[in-house]
Amino acid sequence: MDPLPVSSVQLQDLPSHSGIDTVRVRNADTPTRPTSTHSKKSDGAPSVKNILTDLSAESPLQQPTIQPNPAGHDDAQDEETAQEVDPEDDFPEGGLRAWLVVVAAFFILLPPFGIMVAVGTLQDYWLQHQLSGYSARDVGWIPSVMTYLGLALAIWVGPLFDRYGPRWIAPIGSAGYIVMMFLLAECETFWQMVLCLGVLGGVVSAMLTTIGLAAVAHWFKARRGFAQSIAMAGSSFGGLTIPLILRTTFPKYGYAWSIRILGFFFLGCFIIGNVLIKARIPPTAAAKRKPIISLSIFGDLRFSLFTLSVFGFEVVLFGALGILPTYATLSTDFPPDTGFYLISILNGVSCLGRIMPGYLSDKIGRFNTLFIMVVSTLLVMLVIWLPFGTTSLPALYLFAALFGFGTGGWMALTPACIGQLCRAEEFGRYYGSLYFIASLATLVCIPISGELVETVGATPMVGFYCAVLSLSVVSLVFCRWACLGRRWVVRARI
Repeated sequence: MDPLPVSSVQLQDLPSHSGIDTVRVRNADTPTRPTSTHSKKSDGAPSVKNILTDLSAESPLQQPTIQPNPAGHDDAQDEETAQEVDPEDDFPEGGLRAWLVVVAAFFILLPPFGIMVAVGTLQDYWLQHQLSGYSARDVGWIPSVMTYLGLALAIWVGPLFDRYGPRWIAPIGSAGYIVMMFLLAECETFWQMVLCLGVLGGVVSAMLTTIGLAAVAHWFKARRGFAQSIAMAGSSFGGLTIPLILRTTFPKYGYAWSIRILGFFFLGCFIIGNVLIKARIPPTAAAKRKPIISLSIFGDLRFSLFTLSVFGFEVVLFGALGILPTYATLSTDFPPDTGFYLISILNGVSCLGRIMPGYLSDKIGRFNTLFIMVVSTLLVMLVIWLPFGTTSLPALYLFAALFGFGTGGWMALTPACIGQLCRAEEFGRYYGSLYFIASLATLVCIPISGELVETVGATPMVGFYCAVLSLSVVSLVFCRWACLGRRWVVRARI
């Protein structure tokens, strides 16, 4: 029987009795001259060709090609094969581990974003007690500094997350936030509050908010809008519970113990979040070589236009959230606790505004859903808040509910839209760079709102917000145009 073809076989270190040091067979059809220590083989010694023929006849499979590899070659080849697997092509899109990360993000985002969206309650209390000698514009700088640093410093935290993951950033940020809350309970003067809540609170908020959203982006792509909307619902839940807790504890326990009670509540949230948080995509060598701060990504027209849109969103969102209780106190004759209820209603309905549009965005497109939410909110401001905000308490409560639903969609869909413009492993860098610019709006919007309410009245202030949001709509339309290859396509899913 003819032997099966063997393309390249090299046998080394054969037993010494065979009299053969090395035998190389290039092809079954090509005669091979073995190198032997004897000038002539004995008649009784089997030939190498006969040995190979017998082996081939016994096995129904073709003999594998064997090549001598240097030490470590197989390991290097395995590493190259592992690196060829692109994490962008294999998202879990669910499962226990992925949803536990969403739960972790929910609890990690609850304290920092909850304070950001409910800070109007604290601001109104300070104006009536510790800081009664200051104007609304001056007191507005405290939450403005906190919100600005909490968003702007994401440009530093995001790349660190891409390099090292959340494991050391989350504990440091959580511990810092708890320390900030207990120090805030002791603050009595303006500058103490600026340094404590504004500076320290802003720095640790940036650490927590960035890793919470970036970790979710590692586990979801097709369902990222829905997953991140659930995580962002933590901020709405915080914005709902914080005013209610403070409204109950301020009269009973005073300012200091009310803030300490919040601190213990936040401690429980951080323990759950730190235990469950986990990144999926390992840091790449390319990510570690990139600079911490890289503004070159603004060369992407889509990203630049979206940044301009989010800048306007932040002016309206945090400006309204920060000034709404003061607006109800200074510009109307409504009951004194109206501000507490407005913030609670706004943030309570905002939970639905984050989850429902997030689910819809995975069906019809994230930019499309965001456009619908922004335009709807603009109409609510023009039709309800502008004409009836100072004259009708039911109309003001209705506006708070609808405004909360709309802005909840903004906050949930913005990270999902950012993720659509970049790879998951670069989400931290893109998120941080966008909010480094957009956060400038939060630095000035609350003081400007306080000045407008006290000097020109509530109606011009609302008109100012409507104008800013209208410009953001225009920028968002052109961003969608750029995402579609600079084409005007109405029905595209984007």
